[in-house]
Amino acid sequence: MAIDPSAVGATAGPAERSWTSKDCLLYALGVGAGLDELQFSTEKKQQVLPTMPVVLGARGAIPMQKIGRFNPAMLVHGEQAVELARPLPPDGKLEATGKIAAIYDKGKGAVIVTESESRDPASGELLFRTRSSMFIRGAGGFGGERGPSGPKNVPPERAADHEVTYQTRPDQALLYRLSGDRNPLHSDPEFAKMAGFSTPILHGLCTYGFTGRALLHTLCGSDPARFKSMEGRFSKPVFPGQALTIKMWVDGGDCIFQTVNDAGDTVLDQGKMTFTPA
Repeated sequence: MAIDPSAVGATAGPAERSWTSKDCLLYALGVGAGLDELQFSTEKKQQVLPTMPVVLGARGAIPMQKIGRFNPAMLVHGEQAVELARPLPPDGKLEATGKIAAIYDKGKGAVIVTESESRDPASGELLFRTRSSMFIRGAGGFGGERGPSGPKNVPPERAADHEVTYQTRPDQALLYRLSGDRNPLHSDPEFAKMAGFSTPILHGLCTYGFTGRALLHTLCGSDPARFKSMEGRFSKPVFPGQALTIKMWVDGGDCIFQTVNDAGDTVLDQGKMTFTPA
């Protein structure tokens, strides 16, 4: 296993991608939308959840082959951010470009930071930007920069302004994986055990989508046009069937948030979301 830090700055794309109403419906169901959110879970006056870009933008636009060799079973999602220029239509196309933005040596592992930008291929108009980091266990020690550390987006020392709890399904990961991430870590018990987990874990981006739904409905009146950006760090695995509680601290058009499981453990932290207040 060898990570190559000289891959920083490598680019890829443009990569084209299209999506349909069915893709948007499947994503919405995969992150828990249902009978109370028919504008997202059916085609009647259909809208697109603002976190859906995280499954659209980076595919084919990130030169992961440049970073070196690693064991895929040791890779977990570290952080995710999305910045939206406007709501996505239920059917559309995009053209994405991306790059390896940073590679950090954390000793026990390596952090790979990627960024991508997606535009309308006809007009060139910006649709959204994404930024993510992946932690590869056992891939550190190559002598690179350690990178930034320390707390950020820390909640204020007061009770949350809002709390929303959603229940995930025992088969949630099997549904979510149909939006594109077929990593067996989320479906194959034997693979999960090889990776050090007792059972398959939920996709980090599924937890991200559940959290985004809570933020959208609580702070934006369910209007995707008011949802501007979202970022957070995956701090602990979620197992399908657990309940997720999203805690929100609001200051104008900014919201600091955390997502905790039904045991009270924080699973998504350092969260910040921006929105247009009513």
